[in-house]
Amino acid sequence: MSSAPTPGARFRAALATEQPLQVAGAINAYAALLAQQAGFRALYLSGAGVANHSYGIPDTGETTLADVLIDTRRITGRVDLPLLVDIDTGWDDPAGAVRAVAAAGAAAVHLEDQVPAKLCGHLPGKQLVPAAEMAARVRAAVAGKPSPDFVVMARTDAAAGEGVPAALARAQAYVAAGADMIFAEALPTLDDYRRFTAGLAVPVLANLTEFGRTPYFTLAELGAAGIALVLYPLSASRAAAAASLAVYAAIRREGTQASVVGTMQSRADLYATLGYRPKP
Repeated sequence: MSSAPTPGARFRAALATEQPLQVAGAINAYAALLAQQAGFRALYLSGAGVANHSYGIPDTGETTLADVLIDTRRITGRVDLPLLVDIDTGWDDPAGAVRAVAAAGAAAVHLEDQVPAKLCGHLPGKQLVPAAEMAARVRAAVAGKPSPDFVVMARTDAAAGEGVPAALARAQAYVAAGADMIFAEALPTLDDYRRFTAGLAVPVLANLTEFGRTPYFTLAELGAAGIALVLYPLSASRAAAAASLAVYAAIRREGTQASVVGTMQSRADLYATLGYRPKP
């Protein structure tokens, strides 16, 4: 009797099925259900999403592994799609973080080469650890993998401050340390992505976060540049936040929600998403 594929195997299968693989950010289990309903094959839990939406604080390294595990378990407990989880800089124990996140049902993690008091990858002023220190983080993370299928992705934030050639050299060192995939953060041109994909023998992820340094390239453009995964980390949550604020403002201003009910998800659609059928 064959066993079910591991989450890591399902992540790799999704990547083999869809090129480039679109990875949808989901800040909670309900968002994960909506992304699944829309047809995505893989999900992402952002460290910024945990900080901003679960705790109402900026993403400056204040959240902990325990905070991330709460949302990880809620998502993987409700949705079968493979989940990539942001583990920041590894919280001084990348191997332990990988073991804990994998035990919570995730398929993959990424960790970055910033100092622990990290910043959003698209903000100025980021400080990076030496490449050798990040390579040690990667080796530790790989040592925590529960199976060969589990994916450890290394993110480099070096392009903005050190330039693309230095960022690529860092990525190559991280692959030599055992990284299964590379997260190339904040690259501004398709030629930059081409340099990464030509210089690496592992899949490369492009992060299309809004309001950042990377333009809104199309899936076809990124695929032609050799990109294997395209990430939309907070697109839906940003839209939901703007819609929520508009509804709150209308209710406060008008004393009724009547003018904005048409913008809301219906009770029937909510129940359909949840797979809930109330008794008559």
